[in-house]
Amino acid sequence: MTHGNDSADASGPAPAGAGGSSPADADDSPPAVPPDGTVSLAAVARTLSEAARAIREAGRVVTAVATDPALLASVGRSPRRGTHAVHALARTLVDSSGLGYAPDGGRVGRAARLGGVLAGRRSLALDVAVAALKLRIRLCAVRDPESVDEGPVRRLLIAVAADRQALALRILRQNVRGQGTQRVLAALAPALVEVLAWNALVDENPFNDEAAWCIVTGTPLEGDPLLGIHAGARPRGPRRAGRAVTEPPDAELLAALDHDGGICGHLRNLAALGTGGRVLVQRIAGPDGITRYLVLLSGMPFGLPRHPAPQDLVGAVTSVGRADAPYARAALQALALAVPDGAEVALIGHSQGGVAAMSLAELPEVTERWRLTLVVAVGAPVGFKRPRDPRTRVVSLVNEHDAVPGLEGSGPVPLFPAADPARGRPPSDGRLEVVWTDPTYDFPQCHGVDVYAQGLDKAAPEARDRVDELLAPYRGRVEESVVHRLHDR
Repeated sequence: MTHGNDSADASGPAPAGAGGSSPADADDSPPAVPPDGTVSLAAVARTLSEAARAIREAGRVVTAVATDPALLASVGRSPRRGTHAVHALARTLVDSSGLGYAPDGGRVGRAARLGGVLAGRRSLALDVAVAALKLRIRLCAVRDPESVDEGPVRRLLIAVAADRQALALRILRQNVRGQGTQRVLAALAPALVEVLAWNALVDENPFNDEAAWCIVTGTPLEGDPLLGIHAGARPRGPRRAGRAVTEPPDAELLAALDHDGGICGHLRNLAALGTGGRVLVQRIAGPDGITRYLVLLSGMPFGLPRHPAPQDLVGAVTSVGRADAPYARAALQALALAVPDGAEVALIGHSQGGVAAMSLAELPEVTERWRLTLVVAVGAPVGFKRPRDPRTRVVSLVNEHDAVPGLEGSGPVPLFPAADPARGRPPSDGRLEVVWTDPTYDFPQCHGVDVYAQGLDKAAPEARDRVDELLAPYRGRVEESVVHRLHDR
């Protein structure tokens, strides 16, 4: 499946079993999509998400008016009219015929909302948001019927819909014991973000609601949808500048490199490079005679959260939310060592390397010094990152059952267009986003860079060819390959 950043539409018959609001009505499925594709599930889900955001904002506005001291003062001046206005606002805020239970914003509104969550009161905005999330899960079902077919995933969705978190947890544990954590996580990955948001909206924890609303409205996460820990409270560690050191030539690595110049060859080179903190910079004589530079940025190793290189779990969490994380800073030093000012550069990164590549594209020190023409992020959570230079082309490659790309709160298929002033996003960067399904459903195996190369060759050859077209200026003679070792400090 290949699509642009604003065309995550799906058509075809919608299979049953995408979930419902309770076990009793779980089979009350949305209507199937007509075979002629006249209805777009993505467009409807996007509209519902926007409507939920607007209704929630309306509740905040009404709350602000209802708690305004000027309104209370007017009651004293005109008791009859003032009392009528207060009653009308109160009905709008707490009556099922209005906005449901919708007080929000300000000290009074937040306190009232907290009380409503603890008391199980629901708002119209919440119900519309849940409907949007259900439809987005249905969109996953259209793309991959097995993801919500009869089985553990469907039972988990039913439990979440019924607000039975204990049952959902028990089902999850049973599946983990029976199939293993990796298999279950891969099965949930296509709709994991939506399931977490759905659960956060209907549970009794008021602190994870904001994270859920970020997922509903397509904005960067401000916290986690499980416990609700705010992003600003996450341990970031010291601000390390990062450092790059040029390594002596590695004859074995140089002999193993693929010089085809296509995306699959570069992914195999990333696999050969390993996850030990190395970056490869190649000087290439392009087919037009212009010298260009291609940089390969590898992902982090599985294991300890801390690593001497910036490619570790702590660095990965930091990189998702911050462009000047140690990995990007160290990679910037590698560029400075190997690439002359003004040169054209392409970045290809896997996992945390993809995040670092997009972070480099956001840094003014990069765009002002070099001409960054292309960034290819593979299996990386980069949905909310945008290049500083609008001429930079961006490619995002995602295996649908890889859970890593969703760590920032966006699903495998983008629901919202890039050009959206309401979210503070810049104009569309012409991003090419490619999503396909790995039939093995194995995680973390399906996150491996070599598996991504195989997936492009076997499952998405047309997408591979499109990326190769973008890489055409860099498909020339490799004049030099230099490896740099990255360090935290």
